[in-house]
Order: sequence, then C-alpha cells, then structure tokens
Amino acid sequence: MIIPLVTVTFFFFGWWIYWAFPNGPFITGGLDTAAGAANTPWSSTMGPHLGDRITGVFWAAFLLFSWTVASIVSGSVIERINSGAFWILAVVIGSFAWIIDASWGWHASGWMVKLLGYHDAYASGVIHAIAGGFALGILVVLGPRLGKFAADGSPREIQPHNPWMVCIGLFVIYTGFWGFYVACNVPIISPEGIGGLVKGGTWTATTIYLTPNTLGAITVNFLMSLSGGMLVAFMLSKGDAFWTCSGGLAGIITASAGNDLYHPIQAMIIGGIGAAVAYKMHFWVERKFKIDDAVGAVAVHGYAGVVGLIISGFVLWGHPSSVYEGYAAINPLGQLLGAIIMFGVLGFLPGWIVAKILNGMGMLRIPKEIELLGLDFASNQDQLAASAEIRDANKTLV
Repeated sequence: MIIPLVTVTFFFFGWWIYWAFPNGPFITGGLDTAAGAANTPWSSTMGPHLGDRITGVFWAAFLLFSWTVASIVSGSVIERINSGAFWILAVVIGSFAWIIDASWGWHASGWMVKLLGYHDAYASGVIHAIAGGFALGILVVLGPRLGKFAADGSPREIQPHNPWMVCIGLFVIYTGFWGFYVACNVPIISPEGIGGLVKGGTWTATTIYLTPNTLGAITVNFLMSLSGGMLVAFMLSKGDAFWTCSGGLAGIITASAGNDLYHPIQAMIIGGIGAAVAYKMHFWVERKFKIDDAVGAVAVHGYAGVVGLIISGFVLWGHPSSVYEGYAAINPLGQLLGAIIMFGVLGFLPGWIVAKILNGMGMLRIPKEIELLGLDFASNQDQLAASAEIRDANKTLV
C-alpha cells in the first residue's frame, strides 16, 4: 500500500514541497512560489505536455525515493504495527518529511548547501538517515515484539523465517541501489546549461548539486563501498549471512554522501567503517534501550547514514559543495549539523510525534492476540473473532 498511497499524495503536494521550500523557507529567502507553481498537480508540466519531456521522469525518480524511505521504515516495525497506522506514517515520511529535507539539502539552491556546505550526493542523510531516525521514533513508542526480551531484559535473537529470501532480497537492493546512483545524476548538461559555471566540454552527468560527474566513477565507488562493508560485516558477525549482506548495504549508505568525490580506496574504507558502526550500534541500542528493530533498518540506514555524513565532512573538507560562487565549502560542522537535521529534526521527531498521536488514539499497535496469531493469518476484519477464539482456547488449556 506504500505505492498507491505515497504516489497519490506525492503527486498532490510532495513534488510541490521540493520546489517551493529550498529557502527553508525564510532562512535564505521566502517560499519559492514561482518554482512551486510549475510543479502543482494542475500545472501543464504534470500532465501530457509536448513541450516538457523530462519533468515526469524526475517526478517518478523522486517518487521512487519516497517509496524507499517508507519501505525502510516498514522493516523496523513489522509484526506488530497496525496497517492503517503504518499507512499514515508512510505518507508522513514519504510525501512530507523526506521531501522537505530533500528541498533543504538535496537541491542545487537548498539553504543547507548554501549556508552549511552540506553535501550528500547519493543520500546518506537525505534518504537513509531520515528513514532510520523516523523508524527509531516510531519504535520508541511502538515497543518490542512479544517475546523479544526475556524476563531479565536480555534480548532474544529472532531469526528470519527464510534466510535465502532475505539474502536474495538484499542482492536485489544492491542492484536497485546502483540504479538509484544513476538516477541521482542529471544527464548530459553542458556548461552553458548551468550558466557557464563549469569550464571545459560537455560532461556526461552532474550530481543533484550540478557538479560534474561520470557514471564510471560512481560505479567503481559503489562496488568498492559495497565490498568494504561486506568484508567488515562478515568478520564482525563471524559469517552471519544476514549481517554480511546487510553490511554491504551499510557500506554503500555510509559512502554515499561523498561517493561522487572519493577515491575508490577511500570508498572501501569508509564503507567498512559504516558497516562496523551499524553492526555494533544495533546490538548496543537493543541491549541498552530495549529497542526492537526487526531487520536492523535503523542501524543500516540511520546510524550508517549519520556516520557517512560526518566522515565526509572531514575527508572532503574544503571541497566546493556547489558550482555556484558564494556557497559554503564542505566542512565537518556543516555535515554534523546536516546529520542532526536529517536524523533528528526531520526524522526522529516527526516519527515519534505521529506515533504518539496514533498510540494515544489506540491505532498504533495490533492486539496481543493478533500478534500471537500472526498478521499474515489475521486480517483486520478477523481481529475480534480471532481474539475471542484465542481467549477461549487459552481458557480451555488452563
């Protein structure tokens, strides 16, 4: 249900937010009404229009990222969240929270790029840190799955039902992630196309910030960061298949902030660091705060995304964040503040607030009886009948 719900809401207001809010608003300027007006549901570029052959492609690419942030959250909260509550949360992050952070930090004129020197070419923070923070905010309110923690508070390991499918799914993600890297590049823009700010001939691609790039460079860095993450995760987890494959994903996410600029060896090392942080942080947070993240999504996407932003601030310190003059250069403080905004301000806080509201209305979590029976066996319509049936069975057993 992420696909239809987020698609429709992104069409009606999500795409407009991206174009209307790069100034904050009121941080570097007001609401960009002109750019927003060209991307409303009723504008000519959003319908059949022979004069514009590209807007729909970019709209669909950003929509894919909206689906992604919502699907990342879904993994953390599985097996105990009410479907209706999740649909609301998916719309909040998919068509509102993440697109605000994209407008601020993933836009050629975003205020974070201008003032902070924020650089996040392939979305360590813009997609992954915000999704991890949003999921963590929900999990704090939602609570762990039944039986996850023993009476003494120690966590129990709940193994996947089908490790083969888990590994195949992660390899499908790798494939899609490379496609995501490609989709983050604006194809074939000449120097004249961005005001003659880039010297030389036509570039094969630019990043979202209109800085020159090539598909070959990001392909090598993508594979090196994937490999660095897998190698480290394999060693730390002692060959656990789930964490080895998840470590590859964490490696990509960690290096993504600067993978348009890193040397391949840097990408490999940074990917390995991110996998180590994700693996260690997942189990530490689980033990310390009793947070039950069913698939490690908060760690792999959130913690890895945050550490990726911070590392890039040091490794790329002083490099231009944009082709435009007067913009702040990439720096550690700007990347740290960006990580806080992505993970905490636009991620954790909205997730926690909306989850608290839903929980207060009794809509967030499924009944205990349904959780024991399994959501795959009990639809919402069956909840009352199943609850009564299980209660009767329990009485008989007693």
